[in-house]
Amino acid sequence: MADEPLVLGIETSCDETGVGIVRGHTLLADAVASSVDEHARFGGVVPEVASRAHLEAMVPTIQRALKEAGVSAKDLDGIAVTAGPGLAGALLVGVSAAKAYAYALGKPLYGVNHLASHICVDQLEHGALPEPTMALLVSGGHSSLLLAPDITSDVRPLGSTIDDAAGEAFDKVARV
Repeated sequence: MADEPLVLGIETSCDETGVGIVRGHTLLADAVASSVDEHARFGGVVPEVASRAHLEAMVPTIQRALKEAGVSAKDLDGIAVTAGPGLAGALLVGVSAAKAYAYALGKPLYGVNHLASHICVDQLEHGALPEPTMALLVSGGHSSLLLAPDITSDVRPLGSTIDDAAGEAFDKVARV
């Protein structure tokens, strides 16, 4: 297991700063900083508020994940980061932080498709995905049907919601 790559992942596509550390397919740490309370008074996610919250939460969340995993930044073999889709400003904060860590540590940087990540995380629990894979994503901000002949390089949208996603509808009903 020690010969498997140790990767820090950063996710900032919307309103939560997520940091995970994996060794191979084993999740060692999962740290999240939520800005949901900051958005509550507006009735939904405000992109500028989300970006500022990511900026403030980034370093403490990474430090918490490193501590939880029992590793230091110099032990990392690579940095992965959500490169899209998502809120432009929020993604910019995450990508900038990931670039800074990768540069400072002399480690490779990997941009990750947010939607493909939703599919790939299943591998942590159930092993390799069949090829091709078809997935229905029902999340807070999007509902999509995707075909992934190769999850690392070829994810094709087959359909998606035009307006509110199912998760957003649940959120709105819950508020009422």
